[in-house]
This record gives sequence, C-alpha cells and structure tokens, in this order.
Amino acid sequence: MVLTDARLVKQAKKGNKEALLQLIMSEKDIYYRLAYTYMGNSHDAMDAMEDMIVTLYEKIGQLKREEAFRSWSKTILVNSCKSLLKKRNKLVLLEDYTAAERLGTANTPAADSYSSSEQQMDLQEMLQQINAEQREAIQLKYLHDLDHRTIADITGVPVGTVKSRIFQGLKKLRLHLGGDPRA
Repeated sequence: MVLTDARLVKQAKKGNKEALLQLIMSEKDIYYRLAYTYMGNSHDAMDAMEDMIVTLYEKIGQLKREEAFRSWSKTILVNSCKSLLKKRNKLVLLEDYTAAERLGTANTPAADSYSSSEQQMDLQEMLQQINAEQREAIQLKYLHDLDHRTIADITGVPVGTVKSRIFQGLKKLRLHLGGDPRA
C-alpha cells in the first residue's frame, strides 16, 4: 500500500523514521541534482544531502502544512548547500554539471560527449554574464523545472523578485547573444 505524502509527513512528524525515509527517497534524484547544481561535485552534494536529512529529522515537527514538505525540504537543502559553501569559503562552481544530465541524454554514445562538453562550457560561460541571484533563479527555473513559488521559498525572496530576476537575467543573456532583449 502506498501512502500519500501528507500521510507520510504526518507519520514522520510523530517520529516514524521509515515514513521520513520514504519521503526523502521518493525525491532523492531531484535533491541530488539540486545539491549538485549548488555544490558542483558529487561528494559535496552528498554532504549537503546528509545535512538536509539531519535537519529534516530534527525539524519535521515544526512543519505546519504537510503539503509543503517538498518545498520545505528543498529550501532546507539549498540552505545546507549555501552553509557548506560559506563554511568552505568556496565559490559556486557549476563546471561539472553536465549538459547530458540537463537534457536527459546521459546514455548517448561517447561521440556525443565532446559535443555535450562544448554545450556545457557554452552554457556556463553564458551564465557568467549575469549576476549570482539571476543565475540561481534561472537555473532553478529551467534546469530544475521549479515553479516561481518554490523558487521564492528556496531563495527566501518574494515571488515578484524571482520573476524579476529571471526576466532581467534572460534579458541580459539575450543581449549578450546579440538578440533582441524585448523578445
């Protein structure tokens, strides 16, 4: 029998570790990709996920709305990533994020890996043309397919600010590419 997320969250709030584990495992790939985007390598992404799991376990009782678990857990993960980066005094590095992962073409033949690497480098170079807040919003929107509300929750800014960052970032990218910024 598959329990709904709301029932699992209620059970997790009562101290059921198995319910919390089920919630985490159902989103593990999404959590990993999100952490990887911020941390830039697998090892650090896993560290951030470990921190997130500990925090979820410690604070699940504070979650007021069960239906907000997914957004809440992603916010905790992003905060864990930012905290680890701050502790390690690192810059957000995204070089290792492969274009194949984004495009879902991880199983393409090896001949395409060179092309993917070029696309990845082009994308990373292009994203360096905009500020960190715009880059973060655009990556969360287009690489992780998150809605504006979720991005706002994760980044701790109003939805209007998220929309503005995405709009302004895309406008700068269009200008950088020689396109019409009004398009």
